[in-house]
Amino acid sequence: MKKFEDAKLFVTMVASQQGWELNRDQEHLEILIEGFAKNYNRYGYYSCPCRAASGKKDEDRDIVCPCRYCRPDQEEYGHCFCGLYLTKEYFATGEEPASIPERRKV
Repeated sequence: MKKFEDAKLFVTMVASQQGWELNRDQEHLEILIEGFAKNYNRYGYYSCPCRAASGKKDEDRDIVCPCRYCRPDQEEYGHCFCGLYLTKEYFATGEEPASIPERRKV
């Protein structure tokens, strides 16, 4: 069973490997990390906590973290849909991520 600490390590490692920053809002960050842990325990993979997963990995490949939409969202808005991962440039502005349009076609 994955725990909060495991999910936190996972998102921290993804951010580090990709050259991204994590959201500085600790409450928001904790909610997302808890969602990752829950999704891993439900489905066996880290599906994005801000999108509904089917529980079938083949159908959910586009929303396995980091999701297929993360990089395009960052390029256009400076952060991903759920506001977990921010580009270094966006992070440096001090702005909090705002709502952005959903790219996933469901």
